[in-house]
Order: sequence, then C-alpha cells, then structure tokens
Amino acid sequence: MCAMAKDDQDLIDQIRQGDAAALAQFFDRRRPQLLAFIDRRMGAALRGRLEPDDILQDAIVSALRALPTTQLTDRDPFGWLCQLAEQRIVDRAREFDAEKRDVHREISGHQRLQSAAGTNAELIELLAASMTSVTKAVVRNERQARLQIHLAKLSPDTQTILRQRYVEGLTTREIANALGKTDGAVRVLISRTLHELQDALQTVGG
Repeated sequence: MCAMAKDDQDLIDQIRQGDAAALAQFFDRRRPQLLAFIDRRMGAALRGRLEPDDILQDAIVSALRALPTTQLTDRDPFGWLCQLAEQRIVDRAREFDAEKRDVHREISGHQRLQSAAGTNAELIELLAASMTSVTKAVVRNERQARLQIHLAKLSPDTQTILRQRYVEGLTTREIANALGKTDGAVRVLISRTLHELQDALQTVGG
C-alpha cells in the first residue's frame, strides 16, 4: 500500500523506540506521499468540504498521541500512518453524513486555507510537548524554551484552543462547538497561530 525508502531506516528504528521527534521528522519526509495517499482515498463529496492537508493534520495529531502506546516493532510505520489517515477519512465522512451543516458554516472546497498541517510537523510535536510536561518531551531544549516564551504571549483563548487541539486531541469542529465559534474561524486561528510561531522560532534562529 505504502512503500518505505531504505534511507529512512534510522528514523524508523527511533520511531519503534517511541521517539516522537523522529516521528515528526518522518512525517516531514513522507508528507508528499501521505498527501497523495489521502487524496486517492478521499471521495468527491469529502474533498468538496476538506483538503487532504486537513486529514493529514488529523493524522499527525493521532499518531503523536498514539505513539507511546503503539507497538510498531513488526509494523511498517508508514503503513501505520496511512492507516491512521484512512481512519480519519472515514471518521470525517461519518461526521459530515451525521450532521447537515449550514452553508454559511462550511469552508468551501474552493477556499483554500493554508492548513496547519502545512507547518513543520516537528512544531506540532514541540507544541504539544511544551503545553504538557517538559520532562517528557523528546525535543531540543533551547527550541522548546523559546516556544514556551512565545506561547505565553498568546491570548488565553488562543492558548486554550491550541491545548484542546494538540494536547487533548479535539477536532476543530468540537472546539468550535464548545466555544460558540465556527469551524472555519477556529481552523483559521490555528493555522495563523502555528505559522506565526514557526516564523518566530525561525527569526530567532530556530
């Protein structure tokens, strides 16, 4: 289903040992193949509501959360990622089938937002670690310290939304419903904030 490159073996070995940073790096290397896989699996109806990047973002979150309790010794990590992405496609399709959404709350398939998944996957892993326990983080300490400084400058509402998305694993629709916002507004806020954090880290020399 999904082929692996030989030169990824070192990363794969680290992933099988539960290394979240290695998984984030593996995501970045394999992003084009994952997007192609997702694009092939998405039906026309779902593609009209979501971009492949949206599913990829969900898969990134799911994988980082599941890694500590997932046994990958005898499994192809890339195949596992494809499996998670496919499950998210199924979940999203069921969500849309179960709820008739108002047209004004939909994000048109023609309105291409720059997805948060387009941001370096390492930032998502770093962000989740920075909002939980520093001692559990498999990250670069200096980079994480800088990120925590920038996180502290965000509004409480924005910090809450990021925590719900990347620590608690809620979908953007669940967050929007809880806050009385639109799904589109939450997605735009997350995407914009992640790119601002990424730019801030790079500006400082990250």
